[in-house]
Amino acid sequence: MNQSILVVGAGFSGAVIARELANNGHQVTICDARSNVGGNCHTERDKQSGVMVHRYGPHIFHTTDTEIWEYVSQFTTMKPYRHSVRTTVQSSVYSLPINLQTINQFFGKTFNSDEARAFLADQCEDFQAPQNFEQAALASIGRPLYEAFFRGYTIKQWGCDPTEIPAQVFARLPVRFNYDDRYFDHRLVGIPADGYTALIQNILDHPQIDLQLNTTCTAQDISDYDHCFWTGTIDSYFNFIHGRLGYRTLSFEMARKAGDWQGCAVMNYGDISAPYTRVTEHKHLAPWEDHNETVISIETSKACGPTDTPYYPTRKLSERDQLKSYVDMAKAAPNVTFAGRLGTYRYLNMDTCIRAAIDIVAAYCSAVTSGSPSPNFATDPL
Repeated sequence: MNQSILVVGAGFSGAVIARELANNGHQVTICDARSNVGGNCHTERDKQSGVMVHRYGPHIFHTTDTEIWEYVSQFTTMKPYRHSVRTTVQSSVYSLPINLQTINQFFGKTFNSDEARAFLADQCEDFQAPQNFEQAALASIGRPLYEAFFRGYTIKQWGCDPTEIPAQVFARLPVRFNYDDRYFDHRLVGIPADGYTALIQNILDHPQIDLQLNTTCTAQDISDYDHCFWTGTIDSYFNFIHGRLGYRTLSFEMARKAGDWQGCAVMNYGDISAPYTRVTEHKHLAPWEDHNETVISIETSKACGPTDTPYYPTRKLSERDQLKSYVDMAKAAPNVTFAGRLGTYRYLNMDTCIRAAIDIVAAYCSAVTSGSPSPNFATDPL
């Protein structure tokens, strides 16, 4: 039974949901408040330099899921890419993630792997079950590395003390005891040759998909459709009845420079005294291209206000009860499925968003065929 479906949000999650629904014979309208598809993955060429700019910060596609890599490769040429990050702290430049080079340089040592492990073990503090970001860091790498590389950066990025952030956030940050300075050690790492926006435009190129940009949708707009997939913020769907959940937004100061500005794609600034979190030099995100000029963006994080664009959820420990209230409402809401980073209030990588989108459409189509209830979430926020 073919249905008329509304998808709100034309980022990765919304685009893949729309495509999979269309492939299954449904008529899909997808809307986005912005003038372009791609959400925060939006890329565009700088007209003067020709550099492909990641307009809302650098996005690197990395996964261990071969099927997801093959899925996106249907719609673009994925160029292999090795992401290497540097950080400026205490007037020195170090390699991230923390690895054997970082440890030896910071402490002025020449440790081998086992010696470095033993040394850091002596630095670590005893938290058997870390309850927050700071405790997780202190239990893993000790206070000197935490204070230098993570405390100031985390305060700037999240706008709160690290003791307010869940321990799981630190668990996403690798620590290596070899000289591997790849930020992602997944087997499949790349960037679309023509940028993410072109990739998502190709995903949405289907006769049963009606794309409507510069279009804002609310919960009231779904009544004309059999079902809605909502990838906007979960609290906005319910008109903030339980208050606004915490999100961070970003601002970017763009500038053109001559030649090579910083010698790497991303330079973090860990010191609390530096007002920005990182600087991206975009041409290094496409090393297969050659440009005489370069484009940099200086990135600053702040709390997301009512008129700002949300980038990622804070998921503070203090927000758990508030989030549960919204999740309970979402599970009871008819004819709507919440998906994506904003719709499920989770920090999700691109490959995870795509996998969840494919799986939720499969579950929805099965439910339609069998007459069973449709799923409410692509990924349960709790």
